[in-house]
Amino acid sequence: MRVGLTGGVASGKSTVSALLGRLGAVVIDADVLAREVVAPGTPGLERIVAVFGPQMLDADGALDRARLGALVFADPARRAELEAVIHPRVRARAADLERDAPPGALVVHDIPLLVETGQAADFDAVLVVDLPVEEQVARAMRDRGWSEDEARARVSAQASRGERLDAATHVIDNSGTLEDLRQRVAEVFEELVSASSA
Repeated sequence: MRVGLTGGVASGKSTVSALLGRLGAVVIDADVLAREVVAPGTPGLERIVAVFGPQMLDADGALDRARLGALVFADPARRAELEAVIHPRVRARAADLERDAPPGALVVHDIPLLVETGQAADFDAVLVVDLPVEEQVARAMRDRGWSEDEARARVSAQASRGERLDAATHVIDNSGTLEDLRQRVAEVFEELVSASSA
């Protein structure tokens, strides 16, 4: 069974992804792949330099993610240019990893921009990690050290809460405790395993 997992910035999606992995899912993390495809020496990094300039490299020749992030989150057209470089490469790598998964595995694709990139229909189920926007902003400020303006800009650059919920087949509420989250993830995992073996 192919499962898409998404959630807004600071929603707790990475925690849910880790919990699903511990329960036995094969997790393919688009953020990890997005870093891999622009690592030093890759065609992806060469393309980013061609599009955005050599000032996007740090002193070691690696991508200066903070500098690139500041540029693209302030300019939707530049963000689209970056996505055109990264998304096809990430999807190709994810397809390779999925092919390598054991037969009958629950394969979870952890994709922050699943809704924004129109991929919801590609999956048998879509899990959305959800919490109120104000809590998202507060967590981004607390956990990532962002200013309120930066947190709100990152939240508003993504799909709205409503758009994500509209795409969901399963909603994982993360407004409670970690134990609440563990229980809900276990419930959803069991539902998906049952559905895949039916």
